[in-house]
Amino acid sequence: MEMVPNEENQLVPREGVFRTCRQNIFDEMKKRFSQIENAAEEPRVLCIVQDTTNAKTVNERLTCNLPASTSLSKLFEDVAHKACYVNGTFDLIWGNAADMAPLDHRSEMTLSEAGFEAGKRNFLQLTDKDGEQPQIASDVSGAAHSSGHDDSSQERFIGPLPRDSTAGCGSDYSSPSYSYSSILNKSDTGYVGLVNQAMTCYLNSLLQTLYMTPEFRNALYNWEFEESEEDPVTSIPHQLQRLFVLLQTSKKRAIETTDVTRSFGWDSSEAWQQHDVQELCRVMFDALEQKWKQTEQADLINHLYQGKLKDYVRCLECGNESWRIDTYLDIPLVIRPFGATQAYASVEEALQAFVQPETLDGANQYFCERCKKKCDARKGLRFLHFPYLLTLQLKRFDFDYTTMHRIKLNDRMTFPEELDMSPFIDVEDEKSPQTESCTDSGAENEGSCHSDQMSNDFATDDCVDEGICLDSTSTAERVLKPKSVLTFELFSVMVHSGSAAGGHYYACIKSFSDGQWYSFNDQHVSKITQEDIRKTHGGSSGSRGYYSSAFASSTNAYMLIYRLKDATRNSKYFDVDDFPEHIKRLVQREKESEEQEKRQREIERNTCKIKLFCMHPVKMMMMENKLEVHRDKTLQEAAQMAYKLMELEGVVSLDCCRLVKYDEFHEYLERSYENEDATPMGMLLGGVKSSYMFDLLLETRRPEQVFQPYKPGEVMVKVHIVDLKTETIATPVSVRAYLNQTITEFKQLIAQATELSSETMRVVLERCYNDLRLLCVPNKTLKAEGFFRSNKVFVESSDSPDQQLTFTDSLLWKLLDRHGNTIRLLVSLPEQSPGTLTNRTVCQKPAGDSVSIEGSKGHRKTVEAVLEESTEKLKNLTLLQQQQSSSTSDSQKSSDTSDFEHIESPSQEPDSASSACVAADNRELENRIGADAGGGAGSAGASDPENQFVCEEQRSDSEVNNDRSTSSVDSDILSSSHSSDTLCNADSGPIQLANGLDSHSITSSRRSKAHEGKKDTWDTAEEDSGTDSEYDENGKSKAEAHYLYFRAEPCPLDTSAVDAQKCVVVHVDKRITLAAFKQNMEPFVGVPSTQFKVFRVYANNQEFESVRLNETLSSFSDDNKITIRLGRALKKGEYRVKVYQLLVNEQEPCKFLLDTVFAKGMTVRQSKEELLPQLKEQCKLDLSIDRFRLRKKTWKNPGTVFLDYHVYEEDINISSNWEVFLEVLNEPEKMKSMSQLAVLTRRWSPAKMKLEPFQEVVLESSSVDELKEKLSEISRIPLENLEFAKGRGTFPCDISVLEIHQELDWNPKVSTLNVWPLYICDDGAVVFYRDNTEELMDLSDDERNELMKKESSRLLKTGHRVSYSPRKEKALKIYLDGGPAKDPGQD
Repeated sequence: MEMVPNEENQLVPREGVFRTCRQNIFDEMKKRFSQIENAAEEPRVLCIVQDTTNAKTVNERLTCNLPASTSLSKLFEDVAHKACYVNGTFDLIWGNAADMAPLDHRSEMTLSEAGFEAGKRNFLQLTDKDGEQPQIASDVSGAAHSSGHDDSSQERFIGPLPRDSTAGCGSDYSSPSYSYSSILNKSDTGYVGLVNQAMTCYLNSLLQTLYMTPEFRNALYNWEFEESEEDPVTSIPHQLQRLFVLLQTSKKRAIETTDVTRSFGWDSSEAWQQHDVQELCRVMFDALEQKWKQTEQADLINHLYQGKLKDYVRCLECGNESWRIDTYLDIPLVIRPFGATQAYASVEEALQAFVQPETLDGANQYFCERCKKKCDARKGLRFLHFPYLLTLQLKRFDFDYTTMHRIKLNDRMTFPEELDMSPFIDVEDEKSPQTESCTDSGAENEGSCHSDQMSNDFATDDCVDEGICLDSTSTAERVLKPKSVLTFELFSVMVHSGSAAGGHYYACIKSFSDGQWYSFNDQHVSKITQEDIRKTHGGSSGSRGYYSSAFASSTNAYMLIYRLKDATRNSKYFDVDDFPEHIKRLVQREKESEEQEKRQREIERNTCKIKLFCMHPVKMMMMENKLEVHRDKTLQEAAQMAYKLMELEGVVSLDCCRLVKYDEFHEYLERSYENEDATPMGMLLGGVKSSYMFDLLLETRRPEQVFQPYKPGEVMVKVHIVDLKTETIATPVSVRAYLNQTITEFKQLIAQATELSSETMRVVLERCYNDLRLLCVPNKTLKAEGFFRSNKVFVESSDSPDQQLTFTDSLLWKLLDRHGNTIRLLVSLPEQSPGTLTNRTVCQKPAGDSVSIEGSKGHRKTVEAVLEESTEKLKNLTLLQQQQSSSTSDSQKSSDTSDFEHIESPSQEPDSASSACVAADNRELENRIGADAGGGAGSAGASDPENQFVCEEQRSDSEVNNDRSTSSVDSDILSSSHSSDTLCNADSGPIQLANGLDSHSITSSRRSKAHEGKKDTWDTAEEDSGTDSEYDENGKSKAEAHYLYFRAEPCPLDTSAVDAQKCVVVHVDKRITLAAFKQNMEPFVGVPSTQFKVFRVYANNQEFESVRLNETLSSFSDDNKITIRLGRALKKGEYRVKVYQLLVNEQEPCKFLLDTVFAKGMTVRQSKEELLPQLKEQCKLDLSIDRFRLRKKTWKNPGTVFLDYHVYEEDINISSNWEVFLEVLNEPEKMKSMSQLAVLTRRWSPAKMKLEPFQEVVLESSSVDELKEKLSEISRIPLENLEFAKGRGTFPCDISVLEIHQELDWNPKVSTLNVWPLYICDDGAVVFYRDNTEELMDLSDDERNELMKKESSRLLKTGHRVSYSPRKEKALKIYLDGGPAKDPGQD
C-alpha cells in the first residue's frame, strides 16, 4: 500500500487505496463463492484402487470419489490415508494398462488432465515402489495429518459410511469396504472397532454397547473361566471376555467377532442372516443366564436389566382390583398407535400411553368376583420398579394391512439425555387390602412387555409414585428413593438406517470416562456431538402427519439404554492395572497371540507364492502344487523345498533336480538358472507379487545325464518321428532351437537328437489344427516359418518313392492328416445287441479263424462266431464296392496293409436289395443268437418277433430315459419314448477309459481344447428343423463316397465284465458324418442303422440324441462317450413331440403324458388318430377323437387351439423338441374357425373371498361387449354390474384373494381385447370377473392372518410368489451345546 505525507507530515495511504483494497476483498469473496458453486456442479471421478502389495489385500478395493480438478498429489494423499500407508512409499498404476509408467505422486496435474474419466469407474493398482513394500503409517492420526485431511468432518458423520456390494446387513446396505491394512492401527479415538462379517452390524452394535457399560464389563471380568469344566471354543462368557479384553488392549483398528459367533454355535451362513438387535439382546441374555448358573454372576442380568410392573384390572363399581406382577428386560414403546394418523412426539408421551389404562365396557365388560356380575372396569399397567439399566425399544417396525407389507415408521420421536421416570411409578402397597387376587409371575413371565398390553387412550391414571429396585433382595430390604433421584442418563443409542426389508445398525455411545459421545459403526469409531444425537430422533422438521414418515430420513434411533444416576452405584471402567489376575494372564496370552500374528503377517508379506510343476519320473504324469517360499530364501533352498513338496524322496536324488522357469500354457521351458544357487528367490522372481506371469518346473534327470542349459530366446520344439512302413507316429522328443536358425541348421539339430539322416529328412510343421507346412526352403529361418515358443514338427527320413510325390499327395501327408483328425470315442452298446466285443479285436484275423479265449464259456464262443459271420458278410459288400469305386492301387494297398486299421469301414449298400440282404442277415443273426446262446444277452424272446423287445411303460417327464436298453422296434411302435433332445441321467457309472495311441491321444486332447467352446450344431434341437434322412429321394444312401478312417477295438481288460461286454472303443476320423458313423457301427449293434439311435453323453452324465445325420463328428474330442439305444431313428420331415395334458382346474395344470412323432404334411386330425392308441396303451386314457383337442404350449401357458384341418409345417410351425398341450373336452368342440377366440374365465366372489373354477368362453370377435355378454350369460350377473380384469403372469395366473380386489386393473376402458392394456390376441388368455355390487367380506385380524397363511401355502404349492409375504427369515438362536442338532430327515 503506497503511503504519502499529509499536511502534518504524517504518512497516510494514498487516496483511493482503501477503495482498491475493499474492491480486492469483494473480488476474492466473489471468486470463493464461484468456486463453491462450481464444485457442486463439477463432475467427479470415481477411482477404484486394488492393493496388490499383499496377498491378504489383493481382493480388497479402496474407493475415492474426487472432483475432476483434484491433483494427482491429492489423490495419492487420499489413497495413503485410506490404506494407512505412508505417502510416497507406493506406486499407483492403471489397472487396465500395467505396462504404462506409474503415476507421479508429486504431480499437480488434475485428474482429468491425467486421463481419468468423469462419471466412470477408473481402475488403479497400488503396487510396490522400487521393489519395496509400502510403509504402514505409525498411526492413523499422523497419516491423516500428513495427508492434509481434516478428520473432524468424518468424525462428525455417524450415518452409514459409503459402501460397496461385497458385504452388508441387508439387501440395500452392506458393510464398509476396507483393506486388511486399514484395521492394523488403532483409531485416534482410542477405541477399537468390530469387523462386520457380512450382516453382523446388529451384533457389533450390541457388543459395543455392552462393552461400554462399566457394570457389565467389570462383572464379566470378575468371572473366571475354568477350562477343565468347558471347552473354551463353545463358552459364550469366555469368548465375550476375550473380546472385551481385545477391545480394551488391542492396538488394531478393528477386531474380528468370529470367535464369539462360533461360541453361539453359528456357522458362516449365519453371518449372512439379518436379525433384530433387540431380539439378539434377549436371546444373548438368556444364553448368558444359562451359562452362569451356580456362579456369582447367576443373577447379573436380572440385577442390571430387570424391572417389575403390575398388570391390573379394577372394577369401577366396587373398586376391587385383580393384578399380577410381571418382570421385563426392556420396555417397547409404540411410535404410532394402531389406526392413528399422528405419531407420539417424545419418549415421555409414549411412556404415558404405555401406562394409560383402558376401559372395559359393553361387550368387553369384566366379570367381577366381588360383584358376581359383569361390570365396567379399568385395565392397565403400572411400573413398580425400574432396573438399574433401563432399555427402551422404539417399535419402528410395523405391518401395513392395506398393502400387506412390513413397513418401517420413520416418524420423529425425541428422547431426552436425562429421563425422569418418577411420574410413572406406582407406590401403592403391593398387598393392598383392596386386592382380591394377585399373582407374582416372577421369572415365569420374565421378558419384554408387549404392545398388546398398552392402551392408546389419553385419560389420566390415578397411579402414584414408588421407587426403584436397586438390587435383587427381598421387598423388606428394598431401598426407596424419592422422585428427585429417579433420573436416568442416556448413554447408548442403537440406530437403524434403512427399511423394513433390510438396513444397517450402528451405535452412538457415551463414554463414562470423559462424557464424550462416539459413533461405533462396525470397524469405524469416531467422535460425535449432541447435534448428531438429535439427528437420530428421526422424521423431518415438518408436521407429524400420516405421510410424514414416508418423506423422513430412514436413519433413526431404535433402542435407547439409560443408566440410573446414583453416585453410590455408578461404576468406573476397570483400568488395566486393576484387572483381576486371571484377566491379566488372558491379556498376556492375547498380546503374545497378536505379536505372533503380526510376525506371521510380516512373513506373508515377504512370501512368494507361485505354481510349481514336476513331471514325475516314475508315474510319468505332470504333478502340480503351490510353492510358498520366503523372498530371502536362495534358489538352492527353494529347490529343496520343492523336492519335499513333490515327494520325490526315494524316487530321484536331490542332485538330479533343479528349478527352471516354465510356461505351463505353452509347455515351454523359458530359462534355467545356471550358477545362481545362492541368489534370493525374490530377486529371481521379480519380488513378491499376488500372481506371476510364469511358473516354476522342478526338472529331473537320470544320474548319467547332464542338465541342458535353457537360455532366453530359445524355442521348444516337440519332434514326432513318422515311420512310413509301419504307418506309426512315435512319442515326441524335445529339442530347443533359436528362431534365427535356418531350416538346414534345424535339420542337423534334429539329426543329432534322433540319429536320423538330415540329407533325406522331411520336416513338417503343425502350426495349428489342420495346418501342415512342409519346411523345404533350406535358408529360411524358423521365425520366418512361423515358429513360436512351443512348436510341434513331424520328421520322416527314409529313401522311399513317397518323397518324389507332392506333399499333399504323399503317404506322409495322409498319415499326418489322419493323425490330426482321428479321435477316440467310448461307445456303449445296448444289452440286446448281438454285436458285443469281449476280449477280442474285431476282424483282426481272417475269416474262419477262431478266437481262443482262455476261461471263456462255450456260449460266448458261439455268439462271437455268429457275430464274425455277420461281420464278414458286411465286409464283403464293403470290399466289393471299394473295388468298383477305387481308382488307384495305392489306396487299396494302404487300406489293406495298414497295421493301424484293424477293420475297414462298411460302406453303404449299392442298392435296396443289398440293404434288404443286410437286414435279413441281422435278423438271422438275432435268431441264431437266441437259439444258440440261450439265456445270453439279447436272447430273450428272440423267437417271437412280437415279444422280441420289451415295450416301455408309461412314464412321467422326469422318468424319461430311465431305461435305455429297450424300446419298441415294431414298425408302428418304433418311436421310442426317449425324446431326441431330452436331458436324462445315465444309469451306468463312469467308464474307465483306455489308453490312447502313443502321442496321438495327447496331441488330440490338446488340440481339442481349442474346439471345446465350438457350438454343437449337429445335435442342438433349436437349430434343427427336422431330421436328416440317411437316404435320398431315390432311396440311395447319402454316406460319403470317399473312405474315412474307422477302427474299433474292445474295451480294456481292466473294466468290469458287464461294461466290457457292451462297450467298444472306436478310433474314427471326426470328419465322418453321423450317417456314415452309424453304418460303420451296424456290425456291433446288430441291427441296421435306421433301427438304433445315437446319444452323446456329456460330463454330467446327461444325454442328447444326435439326429442331424449330415453333420460330422467335428465337435467331438478324445474320450467322449456315446450311448447307442435300439429304436427307430427319425426320418426326414419327422419330429419328436412331447405331449402334456392341460388340466385347468388342477393344482398342477401341466402333466406330461408321452413322447410321439409328428410328420411334415400331417393334419392335426391324423396326429390325433395316431395318438389315440398310444394314449390308451401308455396313459390309460380312452378318449374319443372329437372329445379332445391339441393346442400350442408355451412354457406352462396354453395358446392357440389347433383345428383338425390344420397341417403341420403349413399352418402350424413345428420344430424339434416341440411341446403340445392335449386338452380333454367335456362337450363337443366349439372352436371351428381361426377367427374365433377361446378365453379362460374365472369368477371372483368378494363376499365369499373365493375364486370359482375356470370356464372357457369362445368369442366370435375381439369385442369387449361380446365378452361381457358371454360372462353375464354364464354367471347371471347383470351386464351393468359386471367388471373384468386380465390375469397376470404364467398360467393359471394365480393371485391371492387378499390382493385380487385391489391389485388387478378392473374394468379397463377399452372396446376391443387386442389393445392396451389387455393385448388378448390369442387363445388361452385368463380373465377374472366380478359383480361390482358385491361387498368385500369384512375380516377380523385373526381371520385375515389365518387366510393369509392359507393363501401363502396355496400359492407356494403352485409355484407362484406371494407378494405380500416378507422374505423368510431364519430364527435367531444361540446354541448352548456348540451347534444345532442335525436332523437327518431334513435337507
